[in-house]
Amino acid sequence: MKAVIQRVSRAEVRVGGQRVAEIGRGLLVLVAVEKGDGPEVVAKAAERFATLRVFEDENGKMNLSLGEVGGSVLLVSQFTLAGSIARGRRPSFDGAAPPEVARPLLESLAAAIQAHGVPVSTGVFGAHMEVELVNDGPVTLIWESKPAAG
Repeated sequence: MKAVIQRVSRAEVRVGGQRVAEIGRGLLVLVAVEKGDGPEVVAKAAERFATLRVFEDENGKMNLSLGEVGGSVLLVSQFTLAGSIARGRRPSFDGAAPPEVARPLLESLAAAIQAHGVPVSTGVFGAHMEVELVNDGPVTLIWESKPAAG
């Protein structure tokens, strides 16, 4: 699994010109499920995203988590994060999990983040989405869990 995490003051997803999800202060998490990912990776990712301390405290230090600031997560499937541009001029998406594997794992990820007490909104799996955000900071981080060998 790979994720790009952006601290935002607001973010939204539109499909076909219609807003389908939005959050105020929180994290926009773009996620790619990769071949070999499973429930253990979902649990690890959910705990990481829900407890990540990237919000500033009264001293201006990144010391607060989503729960401590009343933030939300906007979770957006983005299989292109699993792409490789190491060879050729067109990306290879061989590392991405097939949709029938990725969709339930992303649904489990949203539920697992919510189980940590963090509200979650999601994009629309497989849809052409427009994602709009105001990156707060800017703060952008990359998280990656290597799939199990096999």
